[in-house]
Amino acid sequence: MHQYVVELASLMAIFAFAIVSPGADLAMVMRQAMVHGRREAIITSFGIGTSLMFHVTYTILGLGLIISQSIYLFNIVKWLGVAYLIYIGIKALRAGKMELPEVSENAVAHKRQSALKSFTLGFAANALNPKPVFFFLSIFSTVVHAHTPVMIKFGYGIVMASCLIAWFVGVSLFMTTPRMRSAFASASQWIDRTSGVVFIALGIKLATEKAA
Repeated sequence: MHQYVVELASLMAIFAFAIVSPGADLAMVMRQAMVHGRREAIITSFGIGTSLMFHVTYTILGLGLIISQSIYLFNIVKWLGVAYLIYIGIKALRAGKMELPEVSENAVAHKRQSALKSFTLGFAANALNPKPVFFFLSIFSTVVHAHTPVMIKFGYGIVMASCLIAWFVGVSLFMTTPRMRSAFASASQWIDRTSGVVFIALGIKLATEKAA
């Protein structure tokens, strides 16, 4: 049991830096919070956390090693990720002035983003990023013992996913406080334009990366 506690602590020490580092996931949650509202941002956070379990699962099953060793499979994942980031970036650039849900909840309820779409945005933003393939493969192979039971490894993944969700839910709550909402309301179009540029830049950055 002591071995598993040490392994989990080591994993979380490394993962903590990955959680707070800026990237497509953080940009997605922030835009969801500012443009669509707290509910949508929180659901997107759960989509990202679920996607993390997707990465952990195939890493544990050994598929991560196959992908990391295959340039063909890596490029499929990479270019799907590039296309997705640029697509949502262009959509953000073309978006008009937003209406805040808090202003008139009943009047704009029919325009709110569906829970499925909010969840899918978060899941896809994380799932179509090839970086986690190498991240989880490297930390699991160096920190977790080969003889650690599979269920224990899945337990590590659940803890990591829960922490990731908690972090992004915190971001969602902060970005949707009344003061933050009112501050961003007058600059909604610039928010969309900025986030659009960020997503496209992340897509271009991903396009230039090569498999290790």
